[in-house]
Amino acid sequence: MTNDATNVVVTIIAEQALEPLLVRDLEKLGVAGYTITDARGCGHRGLRSSTSAEGGNIRCEVVCARRLAARILDHLELTYYEHYAMISFVTEIVVLSDNDA
Repeated sequence: MTNDATNVVVTIIAEQALEPLLVRDLEKLGVAGYTITDARGCGHRGLRSSTSAEGGNIRCEVVCARRLAARILDHLELTYYEHYAMISFVTEIVVLSDNDA
C-alpha cells in the first residue's frame, strides 16, 4: 500500500552539541517526529568520529511535507550555517506504511 501524498525526508548532519537546539527548533516548527543517530565520516572539515574529542556528529531525519521541509531548511540556513558545521538535504520519498492513517 502506498501513500500518494508527496513526502520528503529532510536529512541534517550537524555537530553533536547542536542536538538539543535542533530538537527544540524542529518542535517549534511543527515537526511531529524525527530520528537522530550518531554519524561519522570525512568531508571538507576533515575526519569526524562519533566519539572524537571535539564531539561527534549527528544525523537527524524528518519525514514531512515539502512545505514544512522548506521552512526547516530556511531556519537552518538563517540560524546555524554561518557558525556551525552542518549540511542538510531533501530527498523525495514514497511512504509505504503510515501508522497515523
